[in-house]
Amino acid sequence: MGGVPLVVQTFRSLGIPASVRQHVRVKERQRGYEEAEMVESFVILNAVGGECFDDFQRLREDPGLSEMIGHGIPSPEAARKFLYQFHKEEKIEEAKRRRTGDEIAYIPEETEPLVGLGLVNRALVQVLGRRCPEQRIATVDQDATIIESRKQEALRTYEGDRGYQPMLAVWAETNVVLADEFRDGNVPAMMDPLTVAKKAFAALPETVTTYYYRGDSACHESALINWLREENRAEGPRGRIGFAISARMSEALHKAIAKVPEAAWEPYGKPHPAEERGCAEVSFVPGEKSEHKDTQPLRYIAIRIRQRQGDLFADGSPVKHFAVLTNIREWKASRLIVWHREKAGTVEGVHDVVKNELAAGVMPSKYFGTNAAWLRLAVISHNVLTALKRLALPAELLAARPKRLRFLIFNTPGRLVRHARRLVLRVATTAARLAEWLEALRLLPVPLRV
Repeated sequence: MGGVPLVVQTFRSLGIPASVRQHVRVKERQRGYEEAEMVESFVILNAVGGECFDDFQRLREDPGLSEMIGHGIPSPEAARKFLYQFHKEEKIEEAKRRRTGDEIAYIPEETEPLVGLGLVNRALVQVLGRRCPEQRIATVDQDATIIESRKQEALRTYEGDRGYQPMLAVWAETNVVLADEFRDGNVPAMMDPLTVAKKAFAALPETVTTYYYRGDSACHESALINWLREENRAEGPRGRIGFAISARMSEALHKAIAKVPEAAWEPYGKPHPAEERGCAEVSFVPGEKSEHKDTQPLRYIAIRIRQRQGDLFADGSPVKHFAVLTNIREWKASRLIVWHREKAGTVEGVHDVVKNELAAGVMPSKYFGTNAAWLRLAVISHNVLTALKRLALPAELLAARPKRLRFLIFNTPGRLVRHARRLVLRVATTAARLAEWLEALRLLPVPLRV
C-alpha cells in the first residue's frame, strides 16, 4: 500500500481534518483516536478496497501504513463503536410519529454527528470548487439507487428485495457528490426530493454562476418543480436554474402525445441499429397543482421509440412514449433530450462506483444511523479520490475508477527505511511514475494546521 500517502495528502490538502474537528463530535473520552483520524482511516479503507469493519484488521497488519500516515489504524471494534454513535433510536421513533393517515414510509431526521459529516463533505466540495475556479457551470443530477441487504431490519424495495434506497445528487461537471440522503428500502424515490436538491445547491462553491438540474420521473414532484422555477427561491441560489425532468405519464399527457403529427417528429442522438428514436414538442398544460397560474407553462417534449422492423416490445406494444418537462426554451428538442439523458453517465455512474468499488454496497449494521454514516463516508471517499485525480494526477487518469487507481498507485509495494533522521519510502515503480507522484504531492499542499 505504498501509494496510500497520495490519498492521505489529498484528504489533508482539502482541509478535511480541521473540518471534521469543527463539525463532528462523538467522542465521550479524551483517549483513543480523534474523530479526524477515524474519518481518515475510513477513507483509506475505501480507497484500498475494504468493505467491512473486519477489513481494518488487514490495515493494522501493515505497521508501515501507520508510520506513513502518522497515526494508528483503529481496530474493527473501535471503528464499529465510532459509527454506532451516529445512530439515535429516538430519531426513528420521531419519524414514525410524524406519519399521517395510512403512510408507511418515513425519512428520519439526521443525528447531529451525521449532519456534521454532511457539512464536512460540503466543505470538501467547496474547497475543490475554489481550486477549479474555471468551472463556473454546475449541473446537479439527482437519483436514488437500491442497495440490497439481507439484514432483517432492511425493508423491501419496489423491486421486492430487501435493502435500502438512498438518494444522491452529483455535480456532473466535476463528478463529485454534493449531497446524499440515506433511506429505507420502502421509501419511494419521489418522496421529498426537494430536501436533497436544496442541500446539493447549497454545497456548490461561490465560483459557480450558471445552474442546471436534471432528474428522472421521481423528481416530477410539485414542491421541487416550483422551487426550481422560483428565481427568488428560499434556501438556494438566486436566479435561473435550467432544468429537465422526466415527466410521469398521465392519461392526459399520453393523449396529447398521440395528437402530435408525424411531420413534427425528429430524430435525436446517435442512430440506433434496432430502434427508431424521435422527439417532438407537445402542446400540453397539466391541470395539476404543480403549475402556477401566474407563470409561463413548462415546455413538454415527447420521446417516441419503436422497433425498426415493426417488432413488438416485451409488453406487446408497438411503440413506447416518454416525456420530459423543462423550462429551457432556447434549445432544440433533440439537443435537450440528449443533454437530459447524459444523466445516466453521471449520477448512475457514481451509484455504480460507490456501491461496487467503494464500501457503500455492503451495509455493516442493523442500525439506520450507522449505515447512513457508512454511506456518507463512502461518498467522502469518492470525492477525495475525484479531487486527487482532478487536482494532481495526469489527465489520462481523470476517468479512472477506484480499482484502476488501486492497480496503478495505491497497492504499489513500498519499503520504509530511516535515513539521516528521516523516514523514507522506497516504492517499486518506474522513475516516470514516481515523478508523477512527486508532482502530485507538490500540487496538494497541506495547511499548517491539519
